[in-house]
Order: sequence, then C-alpha cells, then structure tokens
Amino acid sequence: MRSQAGSQRPRPRLHQREPPRDRRLLLCVIAYDGEEPAGYAYGAPAVDGREWWREYLSPAPADTATFSLSELMVRPKWRGTGLSAQLHTELVGHRPEPLAVLLIDTTHPRVQALYESWGYRKIGERQPFADSPVYAVMLRGLSET
Repeated sequence: MRSQAGSQRPRPRLHQREPPRDRRLLLCVIAYDGEEPAGYAYGAPAVDGREWWREYLSPAPADTATFSLSELMVRPKWRGTGLSAQLHTELVGHRPEPLAVLLIDTTHPRVQALYESWGYRKIGERQPFADSPVYAVMLRGLSET
C-alpha cells in the first residue's frame, strides 16, 4: 500500500508469507505513504475444529470456518483518515471463511465501537489468563459489509 508522500491516503499492498505445510497461513497487509510505513493488519485462518469462540453461541453456526484477526495498527499521523477501515477491508474482505473473530480489550470502548461499525458484534468476554485483561469476543459474518 503506497502513495506519493503527502498526495493521498496510502493504498494497501498485501504481503503473504506461507509457513511450513503443517501451520496456518499468516496474512499481513502493510500500508505505506511513500516509503514510510503507515499501518498494518494481520491474521490467519483458524484451525478447523478449534474455533474457541463457539462456547459463546448456542447453537454455533453450521459453517464455523473462521478468519482470526490478530492485530490492526495505524500510526498516529494517519489515524482518522480511514486507513484502518481500508486495511481491514484489504485483509478480510475477500476471505473464503464465512466468519471473522477478534478480541478487544474491554478498557478500549472506542476500539470496540469501531469494530462494531464494521459489522462485528460482541458475543461474550474472555480472560485467557488470570493476569491478562478481559477481552470482548467480537464475531462478524464476512458476507456483511
């Protein structure tokens, strides 16, 4: 994702690295403004049969194939430009899985509201470890816009 410095919003460029055959495919989108990195997003398909979020839905959807969004970050200079939505769309917009899942620290309601504006809904809360934050479990159908 590159643009001429100062001319327009950076455009996403998808970088993919294929891990060993027995591992999941990690996907990453990096945005550049000229030569300067502006933000990134990455995630991977969930391992089939290990969709940990199922415990929050009863019944779970028939097709539980899921893309797990791990992280999305935009550097301060480019916040408020729509770059986060652009990175998100580039990463998950053409995925074959019907669902996407992510965790949001519950102490960041503005971040949760941003994901809700993109079609995610909170289906529960999770604290993976006793000393970790409490996270909102967010799920979205990828056919949603």
